[in-house]
Amino acid sequence: MESEVGPLRSVLLHRPGAELKRLTPRNNDQLLFDSIPWVDRAQEEHDAFAEVLRGRGVEVLLLAEVLRSALDDPRAHTAGVHAAVDARRLGTELADVLRSHLSSVDASVLAEVLMAGMTFEELPAAEGTSLVRKMNHPRDFAVDPLPNLLFTRDSSAWIADRVAISSLTMPARRRETAVLDLIYAYHPRFQRAARAYGAHSAPIEGGDVMLLAPGVVAIGVGERTSAAGAESLARSVFADDLAHTVLAVPIEQSRATMHLDTVCTMVNTDAVVMYPLARDSLEAFTLHPGDDGGLRVDGPEPFLTAAAKAMSIDRLRVIDTGLDPVTAEREQWDDGNNTLAVAPGVVVGYERNVETNERLEAAGIEVLRIAGSELGSGRGGPRCMSCPVVRDSL
Repeated sequence: MESEVGPLRSVLLHRPGAELKRLTPRNNDQLLFDSIPWVDRAQEEHDAFAEVLRGRGVEVLLLAEVLRSALDDPRAHTAGVHAAVDARRLGTELADVLRSHLSSVDASVLAEVLMAGMTFEELPAAEGTSLVRKMNHPRDFAVDPLPNLLFTRDSSAWIADRVAISSLTMPARRRETAVLDLIYAYHPRFQRAARAYGAHSAPIEGGDVMLLAPGVVAIGVGERTSAAGAESLARSVFADDLAHTVLAVPIEQSRATMHLDTVCTMVNTDAVVMYPLARDSLEAFTLHPGDDGGLRVDGPEPFLTAAAKAMSIDRLRVIDTGLDPVTAEREQWDDGNNTLAVAPGVVVGYERNVETNERLEAAGIEVLRIAGSELGSGRGGPRCMSCPVVRDSL
């Protein structure tokens, strides 16, 4: 996969499940959700999203199904048990009890525990006394749920024919790395896929990785991706000859701008939809392979200038979010910039971003509108909710 806009052929999604039903007013902040989603409606919205993609000829892979299939491999099952059980948190005795229990369950049950977690009252009964069990509320989590699995873009990203497993920053999301590691290591579909980045390297998340053009990768550096992560990924893609230029793009570290794709996404080979306040303030450092095997770092300079230069085009067309500053801020918060391209000039966007969608269409971009009143409660749009696996070349 060499771009953000080549015709989409295969994508990994995660249909919301029992992990979202674990969210309460007591834990939603810790689990990175702004509100408590209506799960049934979120599932309906996600099903409609998947159908829009299928209607455009896209193969939709569902993470839960892929995970269950991977866990049929005994090696994956053993690794899944290890990923679920944190002995430092549970204590040796309780960890042994849970490890023994999970080793005996089938792939479907283990997959559900890995995704939806497990409370202390759901732990198997055991002889003896556990201080850890006694001192935790029955509905506290012995295995944390992963409600952010919904945002499959962050946990892995494909660059050419290789997959980069993210090193996720936030504690609520770190175990997602193990889930994706299992899928890409043991599912028959992916067993031969080479890695573009190690899951245990410096922090980087897929929402910050953008394939601007063949050989050109932009990496946002902010709340979720560190400068060390951007540098490590740059070295990796240069070493594997996956890119000739990497743009490291500092972004404001806030909830509203947690990833590069919250302020900017590609909608055509030469066009982006972009938050107006970022248009003039966004900068980029340009990285190239150095003669001595190291890196050459130039800049910073304005992002739009650096991007056009790296893409070998005169300029990168910008379509603003909203028509005025207030609308732009509202629609940026509601993921107006977070579109998923299914082909050049064809994108999926939330229907609620009315003015941004109208601006896109006025610029010649076809917008496939989907509902997102519940899906957006974790601050993510169609790009966040999708991990493209295969795109046609441009």
